[in-house]
Amino acid sequence: MPPLFGPVVMASFLVIEDEADIHEVLDYNLRQAGHEVISALRGKDRLRLARERPPDLVLLDLMLPDVAG
Repeated sequence: MPPLFGPVVMASFLVIEDEADIHEVLDYNLRQAGHEVISALRGKDRLRLARERPPDLVLLDLMLPDVAG
């Protein structure tokens, strides 16, 4: 019997990573595990995204080029 309300999301992650390869690997693996991924490639976007939709967990690159992690 199919689920009544669609797929169940495990947790939401805010991924803040400026290196595209690392970002892509994190995004792919988290989604494959059933998690929701909210992405920010720049540090300046992180606060806006976190306020708009508070995540369950933040994965933060500490060495961003535009803002200190």
